[in-house]
Amino acid sequence: MASDPSVEAVEEGDDYYHVRFRDPDEFDEIRTPDWADEASDSVSEGSEVRTGKEEGSDDWEVQSVLIKKSVGEGKAREQAEEIVETIRS
Repeated sequence: MASDPSVEAVEEGDDYYHVRFRDPDEFDEIRTPDWADEASDSVSEGSEVRTGKEEGSDDWEVQSVLIKKSVGEGKAREQAEEIVETIRS
């Protein structure tokens, strides 16, 4: 993973807040990897991490984090940032 991303947007979905760190259009491929589940669930139960890979690169970057809507928008942003920090350490 490259540099620490900052939150670009928080979008409200049906069940989750989508905390976006990078534009999905930057990536050739996006996945929700199993290896990120433990890190994300340790911060926010039921959260998901989406990672993306740019064409020609072997590096996977955090594209967005999905946090259950029940925590509220402000807390979703905080938890998403903590999840990214947990993954990087």
